[in-house]
Amino acid sequence: MDDKHRCMNAETIKTGLLSFGMSGWVFHAPFIEAHPRFTLYGVWERSKNLAVQKYPEVKTFRMLEDLLKDPSVELVVVNTPNATHYEYTRKALLAGKHVIVEKPFTVHTTEGEDLIGLANEKGLLLSVYHNRRFDSDFRTIRSVISSGVLGPLSEAEFHYDRFRIELSPKVHKETPGAGTGSLYDLGSHLIDQALQLFGMPYALFADIQTIRPHSQVDDYFELLLYYPSFRVRLRCNNMVCEPLPAYTVHGSKGSFLKQKTDVQETALQAGLKPIGTEWGQEPIAERGLLHTISDGKNQKSHVPSEPGNYMDYYEGIYQCLREGKANPVPAEGALQVVKIIELAFKSSEEQKLVKLA
Repeated sequence: MDDKHRCMNAETIKTGLLSFGMSGWVFHAPFIEAHPRFTLYGVWERSKNLAVQKYPEVKTFRMLEDLLKDPSVELVVVNTPNATHYEYTRKALLAGKHVIVEKPFTVHTTEGEDLIGLANEKGLLLSVYHNRRFDSDFRTIRSVISSGVLGPLSEAEFHYDRFRIELSPKVHKETPGAGTGSLYDLGSHLIDQALQLFGMPYALFADIQTIRPHSQVDDYFELLLYYPSFRVRLRCNNMVCEPLPAYTVHGSKGSFLKQKTDVQETALQAGLKPIGTEWGQEPIAERGLLHTISDGKNQKSHVPSEPGNYMDYYEGIYQCLREGKANPVPAEGALQVVKIIELAFKSSEEQKLVKLA
């Protein structure tokens, strides 16, 4: 009997997905299926049968209520459009389920505060899938900064640039409404990474625009985060054909430049399973450039990339639910991302710097 089936005879964490679009089949199902202490139990699909075609043992639910009523479901993954996160997460918590909710946590901070209170009241896990904390490029940046090799920082700039002039075929992403646009989508990643590294700023300034032909949602933004002794710029542009380094960090002793080169999403889209020692390993050619000055001498070297692995998130969820360890991404931290997004829109609309309380 293999490890998967041995653990299934024990008490695996039976998990239900609330959709099987790209988020479901790329970012969640492969890790739930590969982790020996999870079981991909069910998927909510209103009319299609995509999940069962890939995972024949999975149960298909046509109605959300039926999935939430099933006593076998212990954990629910809310990976539906942003505007539905609050409603579906609340329903799952009221049904007594532990919940993982995709980023952004909610559209409004008041919604997030309500969900956190409800989860605490019921003693349930509420975690947010900020998977880009587990990217190889971000882990490398964090390692370089924490090493102190750059000295006290003066500036950091993070990019999430793309060249996508055509509108997305996903209509909900291109339709104006709550939680749509690049700031909620890609900005959630950049903001979360900045907060992980530097904490909350004391003020911010934002410029949010719509630049693609026929676009009706924001597809360009620049956020300037103010810290006492340095500044952090977060930028996204959907009309960048030749991108600059995704991460640039400057300090009193030198600079570090790194492209956004995590390989996991590409591998998952190609159908590869997230297993083995080679998983999440970037090519050597993608190493970041470290340029320091010591005793008046310039030194340049390439820094080996840290391996990325989204499985570490799911392992953290297992350890939280079964071993009582810490939530790998607490909702309280994810709520700070939503707060920054709300204040960024306020800053851009009023064209002025906004101070945080």
